[in-house]
Formats: sequence, C-alpha cells, structure tokens
Amino acid sequence: MAPTIGSGTLVRVSRHFASPSEPWFRLGSLEVSTVVLVCLLGVASGIAWVVMPGLPDLLFFHPWLVGDGEVWRVVTWPFANTIWVAITALILWYFGSELERILGRLRMLWLLLGTWASLTAASTLITLLPGLTGSSLAGLDLIQFAVLLLWIAEYPKRPFLFGIPAWVFGTIIVAVQALGMIAGRAFGSLLSLVFSLVFVAIMARRFGLLGAYDWIPGRPGTRPAAPPRTRHVPRSEVRREQRRMTDREQLDALLDQINDQGIQSLTDAQRRELMRLRDRLRKG
Repeated sequence: MAPTIGSGTLVRVSRHFASPSEPWFRLGSLEVSTVVLVCLLGVASGIAWVVMPGLPDLLFFHPWLVGDGEVWRVVTWPFANTIWVAITALILWYFGSELERILGRLRMLWLLLGTWASLTAASTLITLLPGLTGSSLAGLDLIQFAVLLLWIAEYPKRPFLFGIPAWVFGTIIVAVQALGMIAGRAFGSLLSLVFSLVFVAIMARRFGLLGAYDWIPGRPGTRPAAPPRTRHVPRSEVRREQRRMTDREQLDALLDQINDQGIQSLTDAQRRELMRLRDRLRKG
C-alpha cells in the first residue's frame, strides 16, 4: 500500500516548489528578493537616465564633492546608471541570487549595504592620503563586481566560461583591472580597489561567507540553518493520495449509514459504490 500523505506533507510538497529564500513581496508572479529589488532599482535608474540624461552627474560619488556639501552622493551613487545597467543587473541577479540562497534575504541586504559602505569608505580613505586621489563611484558595476568575486571565492572550483574554473577567471579579471590601473598610473584607484576588496572580504566573512579562508581577518560568522530538504513527491502520487482520501470519506459515510440505519438502508447504487470503494482502496 502506498504511504499516506497527510496535509502537513502536502504543505511541505508545495513549499518544495517555492523559492528557497522567501521574498520580501511579490509583483504578480515575480518574487522580489533582496537581489531582485536592487536590480529593479538599478534598471529603473537606467530608464530614468533616458528621460534625464544629466541624472548620473547629480548622483555619482566623489569625496571632494561630498566635502563641498553634496552629501546625498554618499547614498545615491549606486543609482548613477545609464541604460547599460541592464547587463550589470543581470550578472548581479545571477550570482547574487545564489549567495542570497545561502544567507537569506536579510543577511543579503546587510551584505549589499556593507559592500556599498566598504566601497565608499575605501574611496574616501584614499583621498585622505597625501599624493593620492580617490576614485569616483557611480552605478552598480562595482557592487556587482564585488558580488561576483564573493561568488567565485565561495565556489572556486565551479566551471565558469568555457569550463574554466571560477578561481582562474576571478584571478584574470582582477589582474586585468589592476594592470589597467597601473598602466594608467591610477594608483589611487588601484589602492582603493585593494582596500575595497579587503573590507568586503572581512565583512562577508562576518556574515557567514568565506569560511574556508582562515587568513582573512575577523571571526567567521555562522550561516543561517538551511531549510530541511523535503522528498519530491510526484504530482501523480499527490493526485492518487487525494483520490484515496476522497474514497475514504465516501466509504466512512456509507459505513456510518450502515451503523445508524442498517445495511438494508443502502440503495443498490450505494451497495455498488461500497464494493467499488472497498476494492479500489485494497488495491492501493
């Protein structure tokens, strides 16, 4: 006989098909998680650029401008985007969503906020050093870059483009960035990049990522407990169990009638139904 699937199991089966990380809210059928929300805001700012081409110039960050009183730039620079942000948002969604499945929506929110704060702090710190100029910050590109590197560090042996291990690809893109800055004598930007990666790595480790890298300063945080895995129940089995439950209800009703009024109270149709239900339940 097939195992009985109670209502609690049916609830767990339905949750099996849901998103592993509960969204903040839904827009129709779209589950808006932390990463999806940031991507949507980024794309919206890119669309706003079409209407207001000068918008990114009002939003980007540079320590000197903030020092002149334009303090809003500390917060607004991730949204100083153009229409090309769609590609950045796609990459951020692809790799960030997997990290969010590990951390959960709230920790992912704090991770992204911490990444923004780390990048801002690094750029500001470089400006305070003599002989160096802090780099400007604009758009989601650097946040997406940091998230991509965190994903690579978390899954270094995963096959990437053309089957190249993720750690090789990560080394290449960091080296290209660094060599480009050296060639352009942008030593302030290079140092800002180094500080940013260090700050982001320490913070990510605190949130439960990069636990395998003991050389990163800071105490590793614990990850949220993974939701228990549920057995995948085929839809055919679910439908069969639902039919069995209905058959039992009908059989119970007929048996109650027999107990209360006697078997002679059953009509011919009810007698045939009783035999049919009995035989079907026996076959399971």
